[in-house]
Amino acid sequence: MQAELTELPYRLELLDSLSKVSPEQWDALLHPHAGPFLKHAFLSNLEEAECVGADTGWQITHLIAKDPHGMLVGAIPLYLKQHSYGEFVFDWAWAEAYHQLGKPYYPKLLSAIPFTPVQGARVLAKVGEDHKTIQKLLIAGLKGVALDNDLSSIHILFPSDDDVQLLEAEGFMLRDSVQFHWKNQGYQDFDQYLEALNKKRRKNIRHERAQVRKELVEFEHISGEQSTAADWEFFYECYAQTYLEHHSSPYLNLEFLLKLSKDMPSYLHLIIASQGGRRIASSLLVVDKAGSKVYGRYWGALKYIPCLHFETAYYQSLEFCISEGIQTFEGGAQGEHKMARGFLPKTLKSAHWLANPQFSKAVKHFLHRESAGMAAYVDELSEHSPLKSNTVLP
Repeated sequence: MQAELTELPYRLELLDSLSKVSPEQWDALLHPHAGPFLKHAFLSNLEEAECVGADTGWQITHLIAKDPHGMLVGAIPLYLKQHSYGEFVFDWAWAEAYHQLGKPYYPKLLSAIPFTPVQGARVLAKVGEDHKTIQKLLIAGLKGVALDNDLSSIHILFPSDDDVQLLEAEGFMLRDSVQFHWKNQGYQDFDQYLEALNKKRRKNIRHERAQVRKELVEFEHISGEQSTAADWEFFYECYAQTYLEHHSSPYLNLEFLLKLSKDMPSYLHLIIASQGGRRIASSLLVVDKAGSKVYGRYWGALKYIPCLHFETAYYQSLEFCISEGIQTFEGGAQGEHKMARGFLPKTLKSAHWLANPQFSKAVKHFLHRESAGMAAYVDELSEHSPLKSNTVLP
């Protein structure tokens, strides 16, 4: 790719591998509560395990800013995308409409955590530097890359609230999406949590858990530090089985999981279900203790048991959050069924910039209508809250 990326006193560059930047310099760009997904170890392991790369449709194109001494002062994690898989903000209809204009929608530029719909900073600038200047320079450079290479668009998924304000001011259009998050209200145990739910939801959860107990399923919690290669091999077998059942291929591979368990063990937590001494299912939590958040992203089972999914991926995870005093559990994108398990809707934003003025105007009108519909959808969901009417969220 080509772009004019030099502007004193900072120099912009495009990287085809995060290995060209030291972990220390990259992680120094992150806020102390930035979480695990932006860390050099997480993103570089995706690259080294070839979960991302040109052959996957995720061409590595990170945009970085350096000072006159060659030190890293800013960055945007960036990919040149040949499709829209693994993003969780769907723009297939935009691609089709762009094609009808006689223009190719792909490749496009994407800033996101691959395969992970989690909110976080996207326009990174080192604390103590000229923060806003570097951020604006990065955004200008990002647009320059798109224009110089005749790319259709730029998409920044699930940016932080601060980045949302910055991106909107720089001409990006905002798009709403809904996730379902669980909030801990200082529960002492799972029963106390159940008491916060209305009678119907409380009864339903107890029935689902009883279904699993009836099958004599036992659960083991394994921290990343205690995990073994055999644990990860089993988890991957379960995870891959889920994709197979949906006639798809897993985004992650065993090599990535083994690398992550070595480089970031304190952020990982495995839940493994067994029946009669035989392991049958597993789920993976990514734990951000500093941010008091747990992310449930992946699960799978080798045997079908009614309600095993809810127990392994949700209820065991909530028990872990309660025991560890974790404030928020994010169970992944979409899924209204999560509300029946005590999760509540949360609106997140993504930012989009389109090079074609005619198409950009049309999308702006579409997003205005979509935003109104999304607001109505969230209001309707809120009317069916699983919590008792007198329950107050923190």
